[in-house]
Amino acid sequence: MTALRVTPARREGRDRLYVSLPDGRSVAWYDRESGRISLVSERHRAAVIAALAPYVTGDFTVGPPPVPSPADLARLALHPDDDLAPNRPGEALLALLDREPATPRRFRQDPRLAQLDAEQLLGGELDRLDAAGWRILHSVPLPGADRIDHLAVGPGGVLAVHTLPAHRLRIRIADPAVRAGRGEPVPMLRLTRRRAERASLALATAVRPVLAVVGAARLDVLPSPPDVRIMQEGEVRALVRLGGVLKPADIESLYATARDRRTWLRA
Repeated sequence: MTALRVTPARREGRDRLYVSLPDGRSVAWYDRESGRISLVSERHRAAVIAALAPYVTGDFTVGPPPVPSPADLARLALHPDDDLAPNRPGEALLALLDREPATPRRFRQDPRLAQLDAEQLLGGELDRLDAAGWRILHSVPLPGADRIDHLAVGPGGVLAVHTLPAHRLRIRIADPAVRAGRGEPVPMLRLTRRRAERASLALATAVRPVLAVVGAARLDVLPSPPDVRIMQEGEVRALVRLGGVLKPADIESLYATARDRRTWLRA
């Protein structure tokens, strides 16, 4: 009997065990949540069940893979170069710093490094929402050399997240101006809204703007804008309480559309 290899992986928010032949071809996978073994090749049924026996708990079912949804088909047809899902938090900045490395400065850090740290920290917090049914994209490119730092699609709707690094600074927000420390106020909420508007145009759905302030010593918002959600990195988990906007099928469909780089050409 040909030895089969069992490999754990997390795909589309689900924990799975993939069973493959020595040449790497998958013959089955076990979905822990549903307790189902999906067989790609029926002739390997007995070998697959034997290979998974040490890992399977409780009752399970065995059958062919589920019929792919329209979102699955769109994902399978997507060229790897156009797929934004593999983007890491701060992907655009990482690419920029690779082309133009930061030069040592005596008194002040390259602001790109502070922005990168903030995007990576916040992106890590957002990625943890996967278990609550959210799908996250990072560094979504927009025409005109702009980008959306993070796009979150979940039960609470679609959020376009703009990241503000504020390490140990006092941040004062008076719509539309944002002032960091002793710096001059800048109309940052206008940019945050504009990015959400462009995302709404590209996805043909409502997108809420979010300003995420990372590392601030103090945050004052007077008054709180009704249309922009303002949060700090420690408040990301509160997003799991948002719901009633999108159903799981709508989330997957919008995520499949959003992860396609070509979608954003019309933003």
